[in-house]
Amino acid sequence: MSDNLASFPVAKPHRPGMSRAQKFLFFLTAWLICLMPFLFWWNTWFGRKLSDRQLTQYLHDTKKPRHIQQALVQVGERITHQDAGAKHWYPDLVRLSSDPVEEVRNTDAWVMGQDTSGAGFHEALLKMLADSSPMVRGNAALSLVRFGDVSGRPQILELLHSASISSPESGHIVDADRPATAIHQGGLIAKLQNGQGEIVEIRSPIPGRVRSVAGSGANLQAGAEVAVVDPATEQVWEALRALYLVGQPEDLDVVRRYERELPDIPNDVRQQAIETEQAIRRRTGG
Repeated sequence: MSDNLASFPVAKPHRPGMSRAQKFLFFLTAWLICLMPFLFWWNTWFGRKLSDRQLTQYLHDTKKPRHIQQALVQVGERITHQDAGAKHWYPDLVRLSSDPVEEVRNTDAWVMGQDTSGAGFHEALLKMLADSSPMVRGNAALSLVRFGDVSGRPQILELLHSASISSPESGHIVDADRPATAIHQGGLIAKLQNGQGEIVEIRSPIPGRVRSVAGSGANLQAGAEVAVVDPATEQVWEALRALYLVGQPEDLDVVRRYERELPDIPNDVRQQAIETEQAIRRRTGG
């Protein structure tokens, strides 16, 4: 009897499969999960070519600054490809030089430097030398060099200096980045808790690398140094290229720092610093 029972097949429990509707919803959900990142990338990628109508719309899209930046980049590309139609948006470029968003002004300053014949560009760039942002001031100064205007030389030198970041109020550091960490413009470098228990975010005004930063638990008074950020390699290289053309003998001390004194400087930047010093000496007889 026991042998017969052992050989008797055991029925497996029935597991109902997914219905067509459930399968459809499953595949639709999976498809959307794949589609959403693509749509986000598509809507934020500056390389996606915009039509003339879209360019105009984006340049006036005050609710989405990245749209304005995307349009500015593409207007700049049209200028560099000598597309005469780009002049249609020149009044917008002048208007955007006073846009409230720093990133928009920064991109705009670069674009206006692509055409030295642009009506109103020179005057707009001169005004941008007094911008509240060091990056906007620097980009405006670099663009002015293309106009043969050396008015922005102090702002170009500023691009070669490290940024000292001060505490906006008294308190203690509750979190901070680490030295030698790369950081982008506007990147969070430390969090400070003030006397009211509020968290104040301290951000970098420039892209670059953290040289030093107050550690967690440090007590700071308002105005005390929180961090020092060395400028990004690309920023240094562009500034040295500009000084190759407009630098003066009194600028050589700053230039030489990038020839040998500062650590972690790429060889192409060191070479540019050497060539910049030589050009200044040839031009000024220094």
